[in-house]
Amino acid sequence: MVVDTKNIVSITEANQNFSRVARMVDESGVAVILKNNVPRYVLVEISQMENEQTAEDEDVLAISRRLIAKNRHAYEELAK
Repeated sequence: MVVDTKNIVSITEANQNFSRVARMVDESGVAVILKNNVPRYVLVEISQMENEQTAEDEDVLAISRRLIAKNRHAYEELAK
């Protein structure tokens, strides 16, 4: 995930002005919240999170198809 440095806020700022952080997410899609100057939390829109999950599911399906194609002979033998 690539994050613009403009989308990084401290946990104190996020706590004191959450509406600003929410607007930041509305505009750019993501905000990274630092705790003790270390990236600790990521705030994203639900739609983006769902898109990420879909991509992961597609990756699993692609891997499954590749493995089935690669081992088709073994699966056919097991099916007998």
